[in-house]
Amino acid sequence: MELKEIMKEAGIVGGGGAGFPSYAKLADGADVLVVNGAECEPLLYTDYVLLQKELPMVLFGIQAVLEYANIPAALLCVKEHTAKRLRLTDGTRLAERVVLKTLPDVYPMGDEISLIYQATGRVVKPGNLPITAGVIVYNVETLYNVAAMVKFSKPLTMKWLTIGGNVPQPIVVRVPVGTPVSLLFEQNSIEVPEAHTVLDGGPSMGKVIDPETAVVTKTTKGYLILANNTPAIESKFLDGAKSIARAETACCQCTRCTDMCPRNLLGYPLEPHKMVRTAKGAATVMPEMVLSATLCCGCGICETLACCQGISPRAVINEYKALLAKNKLRYVSKTDVSPAPEREYRMVPSERWASVLGVAKYDAVAKYIGEQTYPRVEILLRQHIGAPSVAIVQDGDIVKKGDKIAESAEGLSLPQYASIDGRVSVYGDKIIIDKVNE
Repeated sequence: MELKEIMKEAGIVGGGGAGFPSYAKLADGADVLVVNGAECEPLLYTDYVLLQKELPMVLFGIQAVLEYANIPAALLCVKEHTAKRLRLTDGTRLAERVVLKTLPDVYPMGDEISLIYQATGRVVKPGNLPITAGVIVYNVETLYNVAAMVKFSKPLTMKWLTIGGNVPQPIVVRVPVGTPVSLLFEQNSIEVPEAHTVLDGGPSMGKVIDPETAVVTKTTKGYLILANNTPAIESKFLDGAKSIARAETACCQCTRCTDMCPRNLLGYPLEPHKMVRTAKGAATVMPEMVLSATLCCGCGICETLACCQGISPRAVINEYKALLAKNKLRYVSKTDVSPAPEREYRMVPSERWASVLGVAKYDAVAKYIGEQTYPRVEILLRQHIGAPSVAIVQDGDIVKKGDKIAESAEGLSLPQYASIDGRVSVYGDKIIIDKVNE
């Protein structure tokens, strides 16, 4: 079986982000594999701990991809502070054809487009995939999962994640996919104080979840518990429609949001200050007016740091993204772009970003506490971009960890596997497995 089929059969998706099926990234034409260990957002230590504990496995996964795709070289990219903790330096040869690349401690260095430029000096044409620049990008956890399948025939059933924020001690733990967050918190003596919110992901791009109903998915990078009055949380509850109405009248057109936009600094034709002055009614009639909104990476610098008027360009752009998605429109350019000369002077230091978000006081290196198991999991059939998986088990079936419980659908899709031993219950969009008492 070829590696592409192995990755699909294992159900591997990106270790964070939108959940793009990893097998679909393997394509001819790449001459460098960029391994994302940047840990883009504050308070997350998942990739750092994984590299600290399992670097040989990650390197095995990297070399498997290099050999299959006939790629000459790989760059394992980490920020300077991570390299220092791992006692590695820029240019260190980690394995055959694999070199360490250190990145500046700035935000949002984990953004795929920024990462590719910083690591290779190449700018992906706006709206195009990295392969068009001869690059394939994988997260370090993705490559760990590739190694687990190639070496030990283990499909993706476990997830590495950080629990941080307002907790006594941030931790990194490895748990079954589908673990209820409520059980995860209970087992690790984590309480959510009053007037606090739980995020799945980082403080900037993470999503608000209900810890009583949410479960660990293949794309979960971490859970952060943050006070509601921190800027990081306040931004999550902004009303997009109200932001547009306010922006149309309150924006002073200082252009600071555009001046600090990481994508604009790479030469992308994304100008948030123009977005906030575009009337929604006009954009609804002519969505092409806001087509460049699809180039936004959602980092939030325009909203939390740049704007002096309390406007959220990000919320406005998100409204336009939804409008464009509804009309099946996106920006794609055939023209090369060049980074602005001032880019290196306008990048936001990670410490500064954590302070602006109001989360700097929570930043402490997470402690790894090992692998845990749970008596109940809920395996969602949609944990990836593309068609949801199709259940192949029925109520009452007994399964073992690693058994296939859902097959991939037609087109872009992935299978799902039992992450614990137990009895199955099928509920529409998810499969519940309960441990059977012996």
